[in-house]
Amino acid sequence: MVFGKKPVEEIKMAVTKVWECTSDTCNCWVRDNFKTKNISTCPICSSQMEATERELQVIHNHSVAE
Repeated sequence: MVFGKKPVEEIKMAVTKVWECTSDTCNCWVRDNFKTKNISTCPICSSQMEATERELQVIHNHSVAE
C-alpha cells in the first residue's frame, strides 16, 4: 500500500488563440489571454505578429479579469 501518492490529473487540452511571429527565423508566440497589449510586432525580432490557433494545455491567467 502506498500512502501520500496523489492521483495523476488528466491534462486538459483546448484550441487556444495565440499570436505568432511571421519571421521564418523567429519562433516567438504568446497566448492571447497572456498578452499585455495589442500585439502588432514581435517583442524578440520586431517582425509582424499574426493571430492563429494552437492546441495547448489549458492555463488560466488569474491576473486578467474575464
